Amino acid sequence: CDPANVELPRPCRMMLLVNPQSGKGQALILYNNHIQRMLNEAGVIHTLVITERQNHAREMVKEADLSQWDALVIMSGDGLLYEVINGLLERSDWEEAIRTPLGILPGGSGNALAASVHHYSGASPVSSEELLVSCGFLLCKGLVSRMDLVSIHLSSSPRLFSFLSLAWGFVADVDIESEKYRHVGAARFTVGTLVRLASLRVYKGKLAYLPASSLTPAPVLSPAGPPDSLLVPLDQPLPANWVVVPEEDFVLMLAMYQSHLAEDLLAAPDAALNDGVIHLFYVRAGISRTALLRLFLAMEKGAHLATNCQHLVHTKVRALRLEPYSPKGIITVDGEVVEYGPLQAEVHGGLSRLITG
Repeated sequence: CDPANVELPRPCRMMLLVNPQSGKGQALILYNNHIQRMLNEAGVIHTLVITERQNHAREMVKEADLSQWDALVIMSGDGLLYEVINGLLERSDWEEAIRTPLGILPGGSGNALAASVHHYSGASPVSSEELLVSCGFLLCKGLVSRMDLVSIHLSSSPRLFSFLSLAWGFVADVDIESEKYRHVGAARFTVGTLVRLASLRVYKGKLAYLPASSLTPAPVLSPAGPPDSLLVPLDQPLPANWVVVPEEDFVLMLAMYQSHLAEDLLAAPDAALNDGVIHLFYVRAGISRTALLRLFLAMEKGAHLATNCQHLVHTKVRALRLEPYSPKGIITVDGEVVEYGPLQAEVHGGLSRLITG
């Protein structure tokens, strides 16, 4: 049995993966100025590994001798952790590998998980270097918690695992289009939101979900790795206990399993690291630009649900299926673009481990 909230051993051996390109390209400078000294003072023996290309970290953790490490820590944006989690779950010993404690230090322009960990600690909101220092302290404390992961099936790509979010429509468009404003750091999402608002699109599709209150497992659908007990194949009709959303015109769909979508976007205020649910939000077509902007401004403080916007729906689910009808569009998982087309997802409660302090 692997209890939640265990402490890392002392001295602790950490692999610290740094993406030198992330954010404004400042990760190594931030490591030298803040993190190196903190870890040394806390008696954390760490090996710095600088990633050289996309999927470098994924390949590395897939092959690594994990018995040499007490924790794998990522200093980057959310994309590098996505690689590490999927690399661990591609191993033949995935059951043991995914219990390796993971740590996150904000070093990118999208630091959603770092902001979420800071939020769960009960501390008041901070940003940029203060967030890094806070996460550094939590990392040195070394308390390990369970973290939910979500498995996602696409129509022709292999199944993948997600720790943060699944987005279609407005949010996915902003995330990807804002890449070109990386140089402004975390503010890239604000700029991207304003640009996207100028030409608001409607996305057609069919959305269905299994409410969080339903506990009846469907047939097990599983390649190698953790079995999916709630999903039937994508080309089969949905089980009877699923809810089909009546509308088919959307501005966005966002499935969240952490509190923050970005450093300054508290998208799911009541989400917890290990609550075993997906927080599903969707905005129906017909919302005005002003109302949508108001929603995003309110989201900075997590107050968007209190705005009583008639077009916004929020529900807690254990699984979902999306079938986009629009021929073109963007779907992102943890901020990374994935294959566009039908998909389904299921939450795996407490599958991984995260250092939360």
